[in-house]
Amino acid sequence: MQHNGWGTEHRPAATAQAAQVSRRSMLPLVLIVSLFFLWGVANNLNDVLIAQFKKAFVLNDFRAGLVQSAFYLGYFLVAMPAGMYMRRFGYKSAVVFGLALYGIGALLFWPAAELRTYGFFLFALFVIASGLAFLETSANPFVTLLGPRESAAQRLNLAQAFNPLGSITGILIGQHFIFSGIERSPDELSAMSAASRATYLAQETAAVQWPYLVIGLVVLGWGLLILLTRFPAVHAVGEEPAAGEGALRRLLRDRRFTWAMLAQFFYVGAQVGVWSYLIRYVQASVPGTPAKAAANFLTASLVCFMAGRFAGGALMKYLAPRRLLALFAAINIALTVFAILMPGYAGACALVACSFFMSVMYPTIFALGVEGRGDDERKLGSALLVMTIIGGAVLTAAMGAVSDAGGIARAMAVPAVSFVVVLLFARRQQAGA
Repeated sequence: MQHNGWGTEHRPAATAQAAQVSRRSMLPLVLIVSLFFLWGVANNLNDVLIAQFKKAFVLNDFRAGLVQSAFYLGYFLVAMPAGMYMRRFGYKSAVVFGLALYGIGALLFWPAAELRTYGFFLFALFVIASGLAFLETSANPFVTLLGPRESAAQRLNLAQAFNPLGSITGILIGQHFIFSGIERSPDELSAMSAASRATYLAQETAAVQWPYLVIGLVVLGWGLLILLTRFPAVHAVGEEPAAGEGALRRLLRDRRFTWAMLAQFFYVGAQVGVWSYLIRYVQASVPGTPAKAAANFLTASLVCFMAGRFAGGALMKYLAPRRLLALFAAINIALTVFAILMPGYAGACALVACSFFMSVMYPTIFALGVEGRGDDERKLGSALLVMTIIGGAVLTAAMGAVSDAGGIARAMAVPAVSFVVVLLFARRQQAGA
């Protein structure tokens, strides 16, 4: 008998089982790969919601930034329970449960808009994020099991390619079906009668109802389709038990790993912050630009992000991942500082370019953090690194506070400092620290 991390079985039996799974897993694989698209839509619709809620509820930047705080708090709090649920009930059950939460959260936007309650919207976003935590925890390993082991990496890379496509779709949905193109300055709002002002704000709030209703119904329908689809009996037999306190203690005492956690926290915060406030930056630094037009910069950012993933992968054939990470972090420091010093169209273009160089950061930091570790430490280390996405909540709120105090351009100092942390991590990796 041989333990290979996927099961404990004879090689011929494993080969025969893999071939059988491959024949029966095409439809299940398509259904699961689609999930990467669906959570890309949800993630980047938040960038639209920040601008929309700021207008509809007349919020300052700090309160508008709570959209991301509620969203990423859901990820942080639910990631570990989702993993425990998956271990108890299996991959398919976790996916269906995650889609149910995602769909319910989207449907909650309708009553939230009827009540015009910002807190209700934040709760709905928390429910959506909880569902996505289940999906991200279960879908990645599920994809690797739906087919032969030797092509697992190819399947996962294909699945991940659908994520930025979903992100772009989310922005386009927001741009064409949520943004009205009607912008009222504070002076114009003050000059309006109470009834006209209330009608305008109610219309802007209601703009999210139909898009999220359709998203919710599609997601719930997809969950039902997965529930009714027969999946091959794939599972990781013979897995070791969850990492114990010894592995956790070793990880937290390992400076290389704690630096990876720190770098990932700041990277996610920088990425979410730049995208969340890009529309706001364009409108503030290029006066007169409506949100609908400013959203084009966000769409361009996501296209650059997707292009950067392919380019980064090609460049890693010639440059070590540590060196490429350091180079891209240094370039992004320069771009964000430029956006601070030169607000306007040029500064906005610099922030768009940031996305190209951000593209390789998350997977590279992740890989370097778990590199060379045993199975227990790799599993627990992966879970801890996923939890660092709470940086998206913390640093986006910090950017909102800086923006309220000193302007949106100066708020870009937060991602600039974040890229400094990523650069320091990459330099320590190069030095073998």
